[in-house]
Amino acid sequence: MTSQTAQRLDGKALAQQIQTELQQRVSQLQSQLGRAPGLAVLMVGDNPASAIYVRNKQRACEKIGINSFGQQFPDNTTQQELEAKIEQLNQDERVDGILVQLPLPEHLNAIQALYKIAPEKDVDGLHPSNLGQLVRNEKGLKSCTPAGVMQLLEAYNISIASKKALVIGRSILVGKPLALMLLAANATVTMAHGKTPPNDLEGLSQQADLLFVAVGKPGFITQNMVKPGAVVVDIGMNRIQDEQGKNRLTGDVASPEVAEVASYLTPVPGGVGPMTVTMLLQNTINSFENRFLTVDP
Repeated sequence: MTSQTAQRLDGKALAQQIQTELQQRVSQLQSQLGRAPGLAVLMVGDNPASAIYVRNKQRACEKIGINSFGQQFPDNTTQQELEAKIEQLNQDERVDGILVQLPLPEHLNAIQALYKIAPEKDVDGLHPSNLGQLVRNEKGLKSCTPAGVMQLLEAYNISIASKKALVIGRSILVGKPLALMLLAANATVTMAHGKTPPNDLEGLSQQADLLFVAVGKPGFITQNMVKPGAVVVDIGMNRIQDEQGKNRLTGDVASPEVAEVASYLTPVPGGVGPMTVTMLLQNTINSFENRFLTVDP
């Protein structure tokens, strides 16, 4: 087989392009409605990875002109205190999007907290109302990472209809909503997960035209698991130590070897991550417009 190098699906470049367009939308909305959209990101505790994600989101807000109403709570915050803050933000007219940074400390019930967010302000797309709209293929606020993946494929003119798609990972954040979006785009979708027998998983991955991986295991997908010419989207984000003892980010795909057989491959970092943040900004703006620019029929 002739050696090849997969084309990079450059999420960082696409995110910058979309954010430039969003900045213009925010400026127009500011002129039209007298204020910019507002996003509140709530974080509990001092998880270092979460702190980085929150800081990136706040910087992205500043960059395009979205008002940020983020708040960090101490690790011993109670369920009642967190939910009271969410209820307050639900009523705050300056806030168009609310996001609870996950994971929460073990003593807190994340699902219960997420259910408290008003569906129209649920910019993570995790409220049952928004997930239900996704199941029905209706308009609504969609989960940020899967939505970012779909925009990335669209930007590179990657055909989805009638293709075999394998989603490895069944989380409510990524795997399940991504599978629904791929179904809506007319792919034939298979899902695999931790209980899928390894031999079955390898056979399924070797048949996939589109391979999406979100399992949190560095180098999980190796070259022998990838169909030649497949599109491989690495959604994993793992912090590991290299031989020099330095921390670095890596995905779920053994990139150098997989790049020799795949047609397209997302880098980590610089692939799906920047698109996730960008979709959060887009959802916040969409929420703002839906609340204040909706025209009665």
